[in-house]
Amino acid sequence: MIKILLSSRLGDRRWTQADLARKTGIRPTTISELYHEMVERVNLEHLDLICEALDCDLSNLIVYVPNKEPKIVHTINGSPKPKDI
Repeated sequence: MIKILLSSRLGDRRWTQADLARKTGIRPTTISELYHEMVERVNLEHLDLICEALDCDLSNLIVYVPNKEPKIVHTINGSPKPKDI
């Protein structure tokens, strides 16, 4: 699973979501959705602006945490296929 660490990064700087929205020009609603990890897709331009504003690397903002249960099942021939949801 992908984790968005925006809440931690803002906490480190003692910034509010509104501070980040003002500094980046990103809509407050979008910042809130990222902050609460409620997004399924992210805008690369937004990530670029956030990294610039927070003076951080993308790896400080987004991390991969292995899923407890795999989402991909390997078939007999070894090729992966998405697990049925």
